[in-house]
Amino acid sequence: MATVSEVYEALNGWAPFEIQMDFDNAGFLVGRGNREATKILVALDITQDVACEAADWGAQLVVSHHPVIFHPVRSVTDADPTGRILLELMEKGVAAICAHTNLDAAQGGVNDCLTQALALTQVGQLHQDGVLDDGTPYGIGRVGVAHKPDLSPGEYAAYVKERLGAASVRYADGGKPVAKVAVGGGSCGSMLEDALKAGCDTFVTADVKYDVFLQAKALGINLLDAGHFATENVVCPSLVKFLTEKFSGVEVRLSQRHREAYFGV
Repeated sequence: MATVSEVYEALNGWAPFEIQMDFDNAGFLVGRGNREATKILVALDITQDVACEAADWGAQLVVSHHPVIFHPVRSVTDADPTGRILLELMEKGVAAICAHTNLDAAQGGVNDCLTQALALTQVGQLHQDGVLDDGTPYGIGRVGVAHKPDLSPGEYAAYVKERLGAASVRYADGGKPVAKVAVGGGSCGSMLEDALKAGCDTFVTADVKYDVFLQAKALGINLLDAGHFATENVVCPSLVKFLTEKFSGVEVRLSQRHREAYFGV
């Protein structure tokens, strides 16, 4: 068995909440810390569907990557989407813990899961933001060697789409075969220069703006946008595994209702 607070402390030991970025709102966001959790649902986001799934299953806690409360909330009513989600959680007694940019940066977190999904080898950090008390470095992004040499950017885009189950992959051809790859789960287009400085010929991320694609072509680096959901949902099975191993007797399940928000053709 475990309390919500004990689950929070376990997650804090893996991905300390103090290393989250300044704009973030990761942490224990909804519920009672002393509530016993016998069922934990894991999802990338806490949507209305996920909140209802947790309540229907009888879960006492949802652990997600994206914060269910991100911007300041001035009211909690059924008049807006966030209010309806929070009401569903609170009225059904479901707590919420959200590990966001701290889990992006931590060892074994989002970006390491992304390198594993793409079968990168010789993995290192793309950008080091700091060092934990035990000497472990942390930071957003990773670099590694591609699973197969000399793939064209188009061939690699198809590979990424298949490996991540992405709805689509947009890419800019920088004119080089794929060899050294940088990854940044979620919206990391601003780290294009970091990828170049690391000697990478290819950068896989999400939410890339038009001007960044133009910049990539001008700089001669392949840039792939595989979607926010696809590049970050890879961490959710690891969260399930971590919580299952940490708390015997607690049932942990990956959400079956949460899916990519859009379709590709």
